[in-house]
Amino acid sequence: MSSPSLQCMAAVQADPLTTRIDLDEGERLTVYDDATGKPIGPGSHVIGNPTIGVGTLLCTPGGITHAESLMLLANRIALARRQAASIPVFQKLNDARQGVIVEMVFQLGLDGVLKFDHTLAALEAGDFAAAAQGIRSSHLTQQTPARAERYAQIIESGKA
Repeated sequence: MSSPSLQCMAAVQADPLTTRIDLDEGERLTVYDDATGKPIGPGSHVIGNPTIGVGTLLCTPGGITHAESLMLLANRIALARRQAASIPVFQKLNDARQGVIVEMVFQLGLDGVLKFDHTLAALEAGDFAAAAQGIRSSHLTQQTPARAERYAQIIESGKA
């Protein structure tokens, strides 16, 4: 188990029950096997249950609530927005085009988006047709064709 998140909990004035559960379970920010404590990755053999956070089962009968799902989504979009804003051309784009960059960071991660050298260069030059073509000719089109085409159309038109 990892070290408990008492520093974080002290900041939010955790009640004694929460403190005891956190001490017993420990906080883990990546998915792990609750029987072995080992991280779960592709191809892992799981003996117990996939678990994350402070003892939250990710399999039946566990899972997360709809509210937790929405909270995770909001947090990940905020992270993607901050990361997208670090791309030099981002501030030059209108809201719709910025939205595409945020979506791409959400889907591919910042490092994945930074590999779109020609697309980013075309955006920098204001050549939105070339930027859209860069998206259409990328691996994204094979993985998620409808999504990639939507990205390309928004980049080209500037309208969401």
